Amino acid sequence: MSRIASTLPRHKALIAYLTVGYPSVKTTLEIVPALADWGCDMVELGIPFSDPLADGTTIQKASYQALQNEVTPRLCLKTASQLRQKVNIPLVFMTYYNPVFSFGLEAFCQASAEAGIDGLIIPDLPPEEGAELEASVWKQGLDLIYLLAPTSSEERIGLVAQRSRGFIYLVSLAGVTGARETLPADLEEFVARVRKRTSLSLCVGFGISTPEQARRVAKIADGIIVGSRLIQLLDGRPSYELKDFVGGLRNALDSIKNSNQLK
Repeated sequence: MSRIASTLPRHKALIAYLTVGYPSVKTTLEIVPALADWGCDMVELGIPFSDPLADGTTIQKASYQALQNEVTPRLCLKTASQLRQKVNIPLVFMTYYNPVFSFGLEAFCQASAEAGIDGLIIPDLPPEEGAELEASVWKQGLDLIYLLAPTSSEERIGLVAQRSRGFIYLVSLAGVTGARETLPADLEEFVARVRKRTSLSLCVGFGISTPEQARRVAKIADGIIVGSRLIQLLDGRPSYELKDFVGGLRNALDSIKNSNQLK
């Protein structure tokens, strides 16, 4: 069983997303261990890319700044290796297919495994076109995590349920990443549709930015993924604001776990 798969069933998972190198590589190396200490169960390390189609304004700006800081896939691998010496939680690369393809599929997967990465999330890679990367990923003992959106057909849900490893990333809405005031009214229905087709853990991302939203999602899913709001809080704000934010999410998730245990 992978490190990701063995981590998720413990309790409602809090998964953080950060763009490597934003606002600096030094910050990334400092904040990931802090996130682990504050209660995050997993961290997605975003490899900056010049055309991040799935990302909203906040992560686009972070990626642009990281690229201006000369952050490359090789530097991300080096950073991941340094982080692996500091934390035991799963680390996942989130990137687009072009940087992986340009690096070389086999070479990238081997380098990722050697750096201590546990899995990959490639938002623009549909499962119908993932066989070649899957072969390289699984050869190195990594998980390849596919995404589903509320607009996904039953056929696509079945295919992702069959091909994804570690967990399935559920996009809460049709659109790009970004903190939002409300989540879709039909989120529960969407999660239930996927739940019928798989025993894999289901983690929901895109738009989650408050403890109230985290609590709602935790009632129906196995974890939440938070990125844009975390990145906003890295932008010149005191570190205690970020710590308080993560702590609020952790408490919200644990309140659902605790209430379930009391039943």
